[in-house]
Amino acid sequence: MTLTSLALAAYVVAALLFVLALSGLSKHETARRGNGFGMAGIALALVATLALAINPDTDGLATRPGWLVGVLVAVAVGASIGLWRARVVEMTGMPELIALLHSFVGLAAVAVGWNGYLLVEADPEGAETRLLDAEGLLGIHHAEVVIGVFIGAVTFTGSIVAFLKLSARIRSSPLVLPGKHVLNATALAVLVACTIWFTVAPALAPLVIATVVALALGWHLVASIGGGDMPVVVSMLNSYSGWAAAASGFLLENDLLIVTGALVGSSGAYLSYLMCTAMNRSFVSVILGGFGAVASTSAAVEGEHTEVSAADVAELLSEASSVVITPGYGMAVAQAQYPVAELTRALRERGVDVRFGIHPVAGRLPGHMNVLLAEAKVPYDVVLEMDEVNDDLASTDVVLVIGANDTVNPAAAEDPGSPIAGMPVLRVWEAGRVIVFKRSMAVGYAGVQNPLFFRENADMLFGDAKERVSDILAALPATSSR
Repeated sequence: MTLTSLALAAYVVAALLFVLALSGLSKHETARRGNGFGMAGIALALVATLALAINPDTDGLATRPGWLVGVLVAVAVGASIGLWRARVVEMTGMPELIALLHSFVGLAAVAVGWNGYLLVEADPEGAETRLLDAEGLLGIHHAEVVIGVFIGAVTFTGSIVAFLKLSARIRSSPLVLPGKHVLNATALAVLVACTIWFTVAPALAPLVIATVVALALGWHLVASIGGGDMPVVVSMLNSYSGWAAAASGFLLENDLLIVTGALVGSSGAYLSYLMCTAMNRSFVSVILGGFGAVASTSAAVEGEHTEVSAADVAELLSEASSVVITPGYGMAVAQAQYPVAELTRALRERGVDVRFGIHPVAGRLPGHMNVLLAEAKVPYDVVLEMDEVNDDLASTDVVLVIGANDTVNPAAAEDPGSPIAGMPVLRVWEAGRVIVFKRSMAVGYAGVQNPLFFRENADMLFGDAKERVSDILAALPATSSR
């Protein structure tokens, strides 16, 4: 077999490994295996691509040692940075890191699109242009250039804004410009016009206009989405990055990149759809940047909260027969998952039925809480989704809300004027007692006050969640065991 045939066969194997990776990541028990499949697929694809690039039979990099050294240095530097970031990133920083990585995919798609223009459209007498013209594919190439640049530019700036919001470098509240939907529609109309213009008469002007407008559109779409909805935004940008990669694959005539991009794009779109369903939101509104920007007519929350000590909570837990723990981003910030896992083991040893209720958008990344709990080795069988545990909350003795706010807010079910109205939430207020772990009475990431804090059956345990859970653990031995 020739080197080209071997590389193409490796692409097929890599594509199968990517499918196995997605399948493995769908379950806790097989997630580690799925990650392994994905890494193996990427490694195989990278080796095959380098082999094709170096192939001396195609006048590749083997005949250009300077370029070859540059490519190998770029691969080494990129791999080193990736390994370093993977080792040092905290789980609290994972959402913004993923958003930043999505921006790289978008930027790469823009670069590939512009490179395609410089190689073909800007050189009408070049060999590549004549070859495409002879095959009747020149017009298709024109459209691919603009579409690839458009998707990549939207992904790039949208991901940068998501990174800035998730890392608290800019405000998380939605940007509401006058006539924002008209602005978005106008931008899309301009992009369609530029695509037609460039396809009919390729020139620098329509490509520049399309690039600038797409960059502005990506920024505006994500800036218009409220911070509390960022888990959906991350999955949406994941989809965008996939389609950007697929667009690059068409320009580079790389079948694996097309297949991989389609897998990522479709799975990300489906995940976004599932997240929107979980939050009772419109999928179309996410795409158009209208998510999380509903004007609030919510009534002011009145009442007084009550505080308890860690010792009080320890005594309450020792007398309970059923406990549900609902974690949120605050647990991640405090790195409280490890003492929470210890508390879970201690209570189960005492015969207490302990389960976790995970809201689909808890944290700032899809599956964020599940990863944290798995990291602390909490048994998979006690980690339940919202729909699996919600109906049991009314018969639960104690619910511990650790660092969650918007996902347990009764205003979503009871206040039609709330910005989160209609969003399915964990109905923790139906339990016998609710203990809320918070640093203060401040509102959550969505900027919405939570009337749960003032309910008669709810008490506040203030302080760092990791320290408070450790205090409860320390107080448990002094309580009577059933």
